[in-house]
Amino acid sequence: MSELRDIRLQKAKELRDLGHEPYAVRFEVTHQAASLQADHKDLPNGEERDLTVSVAGRVLSRRVMGKLAFFGLSDETGTLQLYLEKATLDKDNEGLLGVESSPFADMINLVDIGDWIGVCGILRRTDRGELSVKVRIWKMLTKSLQPLPDKWHGLADVEKRYRQRYLDLIVTPQSRETFRRRALMVSAIRRWLDDRSFLEIETPVLQSEAGGAEARPFITHHNTLDLPLYLRIATELHLKRLVVGGFERVYELGRIFRNEGVSTRHNPEFTSVEIYEAYSDYQDMMDLTEELIASVCKQILGSTKVIYQEQEIDFTPPWRRITMHELVQEVTGIEFNNFQECSQAIAAMQAAGLEVPPQADSIGRLLNEAFEQKAEETLFQPTFVIDYPVEISPLARKHRTRNGLVERFELFIAGRETANAFSELTDPIDQRERLESQQIRRQSGDLEAHPIDEDFLNALEIGMPPTAGLGIGIDRLAMLLTNSSSIRDVIAFPLLRPESK
Repeated sequence: MSELRDIRLQKAKELRDLGHEPYAVRFEVTHQAASLQADHKDLPNGEERDLTVSVAGRVLSRRVMGKLAFFGLSDETGTLQLYLEKATLDKDNEGLLGVESSPFADMINLVDIGDWIGVCGILRRTDRGELSVKVRIWKMLTKSLQPLPDKWHGLADVEKRYRQRYLDLIVTPQSRETFRRRALMVSAIRRWLDDRSFLEIETPVLQSEAGGAEARPFITHHNTLDLPLYLRIATELHLKRLVVGGFERVYELGRIFRNEGVSTRHNPEFTSVEIYEAYSDYQDMMDLTEELIASVCKQILGSTKVIYQEQEIDFTPPWRRITMHELVQEVTGIEFNNFQECSQAIAAMQAAGLEVPPQADSIGRLLNEAFEQKAEETLFQPTFVIDYPVEISPLARKHRTRNGLVERFELFIAGRETANAFSELTDPIDQRERLESQQIRRQSGDLEAHPIDEDFLNALEIGMPPTAGLGIGIDRLAMLLTNSSSIRDVIAFPLLRPESK
């Protein structure tokens, strides 16, 4: 590697000696690869089109055949062949690299795979049918000092793909397409919400109390104020404050931070969109979720049916809606509504081969354990699991007809939670009692229990109208729309352990 780097450094010096800066300031680009390929499909083999184009990109391949050479150029949109002919280059490019130089020879000798170059020329389709730019003028834009991975094998080391994402993007076109599709998805979500009069309002990342979810926060410190702070684990409580203040439709799409483990579906830093609508309930949010995701899917992929892990997912509304009780009974045979004591539920779970963790100290928590262990993984098609136990939903309104439950749903697709929503709890007295119960759990060692946020409780006492809220995991939705098996595939720079020396 060091020897190859030294050779390329020498080539950079030679370029300077010829009067050509190896790290250019700018280059005028008139066309991109994809548009040229699309707009000139009709150019016959072996013919030229008298259209001058200026393109730029990274050299990914090169073949030299005497007085002819063929370079493969890659820009953001695709690839294009460069047709290099000694007679043309030496005639049309005189003086670019010095009066005494041969532009063709200089390009062959000084341009390596990995370099960024700009060229001007006319279009030509080779006898073999390859659309090319017949180069008349070329310019070095950036001299690459390190060779690229073998383009035929890409990056076989999966961790290196995440650690050096820039290399992955260069040699793996599918990775670039994944992040392009993710970006389009995010834009489509924002447009959909903006078109329906939702306002995006930014809320603090640094918070004195990290609330809105049951999760461990990252802790930091403000030096000037000598104040301990937390990175937000949700945008929920501040968005609700905005509803208290009179905004009826608000959302925020942004980064969330949770001090938790790393897996194929978890990254400590991730993206979510939270949406709040006054005068609505969780049934309205199910309708909104169906319409939003189906619309985005149609815009990005052209269909509401997508292939994920070799199976079809149909996002066409309406989606299945089933209570957690019904689903657990369907999968395990256990009817939790029949239990009056925890011991009865524990015995039934043990008989069914389910684990009973010590923190599951109520029938509602045991129900959720049974759901997570057996039912969750069965939900491949979009499914709203509704009516959750109150014990695991401290911010949701109590169910209007079923004791011990709240009006909450989670959306599961491909065995993963993708969205979470509920009719918001607007009763400040009930909310305080729930948070105080969470505080007791927190003092007993549950680091994910929700803290008491006095300012939020004060806002509720000022009064919040009936409201429904929804949170959608952007990364998990991107996994579905890009057919990615790991969350790291859709996060450009996922968190990794430092590389061992």
